[in-house]
Amino acid sequence: MKKAEFQILVYGPGIGNAKVSLNYKGVTLNQAVKVENPNYVFLYVNVSKNAKAGIVPITFTDGTEKFTYNYPLKSRTDNSGALGFNASDVLYLITPDRFVNGNVQNDNWDSVLVNRKSPNARHGGDYEGVKQKLDYMKDLGITTVWLNPIQENKMRGGSYHGYAITDFYQSDPRFGSNEEFKALTKATHDKGMKMVMDMVLNHCGSSHWWMKDLPAKNWINNDGVFLQTNHATVSVMDVHASQTERNTFLNGWFTRGMPDLNQKNPHLATYLIQNSIWWIEYARIDGIRQDTYSYMDFDFLARWNKEVYDEYPDFNIVGETWYNKKTSPAWWQANSVLNKKNPFLKTPMDFSLTFAMQKAFDGETDNGYLGDLFEDIAQDFVYADPYNVLTFLDNHDLGRFSRKEDKDLKRYKQGLAFLLTMRGIPQIYYGTEVLMVGTKEDGDGRLRVDFPGGWPDDKKDEFTPAGRSDKQNEAWDYLRKLLQWRKTSTAINSGKMIHYAPKDGVYVFARIKDDKTVLVVINSSLTDKELKLDRFSDVITGYSSGKDVISSKEIALKQSISIPAKGQYILDLSK
Repeated sequence: MKKAEFQILVYGPGIGNAKVSLNYKGVTLNQAVKVENPNYVFLYVNVSKNAKAGIVPITFTDGTEKFTYNYPLKSRTDNSGALGFNASDVLYLITPDRFVNGNVQNDNWDSVLVNRKSPNARHGGDYEGVKQKLDYMKDLGITTVWLNPIQENKMRGGSYHGYAITDFYQSDPRFGSNEEFKALTKATHDKGMKMVMDMVLNHCGSSHWWMKDLPAKNWINNDGVFLQTNHATVSVMDVHASQTERNTFLNGWFTRGMPDLNQKNPHLATYLIQNSIWWIEYARIDGIRQDTYSYMDFDFLARWNKEVYDEYPDFNIVGETWYNKKTSPAWWQANSVLNKKNPFLKTPMDFSLTFAMQKAFDGETDNGYLGDLFEDIAQDFVYADPYNVLTFLDNHDLGRFSRKEDKDLKRYKQGLAFLLTMRGIPQIYYGTEVLMVGTKEDGDGRLRVDFPGGWPDDKKDEFTPAGRSDKQNEAWDYLRKLLQWRKTSTAINSGKMIHYAPKDGVYVFARIKDDKTVLVVINSSLTDKELKLDRFSDVITGYSSGKDVISSKEIALKQSISIPAKGQYILDLSK
């Protein structure tokens, strides 16, 4: 690795009282750090460039007692993966427990049984299931698979969602082994796709092995005593925030089942950073989405980002920056002009745009809410890099974009047309393509329902055209056509954006890269509109027509074009 020093956490009865030594060419023990709990010692080891792979004997001596632990030093042999992702990609977010049960043999573990009747229990989805559907995802047009946390959640309730980790170095066996996750990542790469791993460094599960015998009292925030966070996410950048409110936010726990980790403890900070780098190196993942991003210590996060990027310059990290206003996620982005310190985060999440999109295409009014979209995008000057933000219509924590009351696909089509042509890196939540529905009021478990056809006893298989309704197939085909075209469009993948204030219920914007231009026209009105084109001369001059991506209809760019009610055009312009 580029960084020569690494940490080894050693745990055992009275191990902190032992004298530690190692004898291996090119490897030296810099420090053996004792902490307040004598059952721990933290070794900081230096590996020189001329060190060879092999077994490093580490000897522990305490009086007359002596034993040697053989620590494996491994070669770096796999140069695949760690590719990062960008605006040319589309991420497909999966809750693994709810996607496909490819191996029923690993369903039950630690006395926690599968119960598909309960929305909050384990349902049995796993790596094998994801692997079986890689071709399905590729055919849809997905470039990047993003899995909700896959590390061990040995919690009494099962913790199907994965956010209560009990061992940061182990895969949850109900999904599969570490080796099976590594194999899944390789299979994803072999299909020409990428893998993103959801990580949680803010907290652990209350059943984590160290909770019974903490290395130090300050390993857990609030000295290990439960304190409910106030969720005051803006307090970290609020110049008027009281210190007590900020402390309660940062040091408070999500729930009693999720003890809040203290990243200001230097040994824990190093442990967590090293763990992230280990997963990248071991499994060759291409990106990380970091949960509850703003709840952690700022200096730790900046250091974590920097150390990961130092090792893997092409890598990308998405931070869950959940705010109503976009100034706050912009504060977290690398090189932000709003922040006196550099956060080093490449990709914040644009929740502000999500909330605008969720109502922008509603059909209750003649003009919709496209003005809200325009105004939100017009605030992009707050971002250091507005093209490197994550955009999404919904996710595992929000009500699904598709709604039971939607009588047709007009809102669905406009939402996806906007998402997949707008600036940023788009994410699709699994099941969007088959019109899955669910509201936040139904409970999180019902936002993360099983994909029909993913279990052997399912009565219908919505992974196949035959198992879907006509409306679902129309939605699936529409999304597929958009996604497959998007892969080929340099204007969308890496072009700049120019937009025009909505007028008469019609929003127009262009994506431009060299001699390639895509013109997007969205009509939120309940009536057809005749759109005069002279207003858009600075982006369409020199072009004679545009081919609509969905219908393949060629539309002449003369004095005006007609836009259907609640319709849209994505026009690939030609001269």
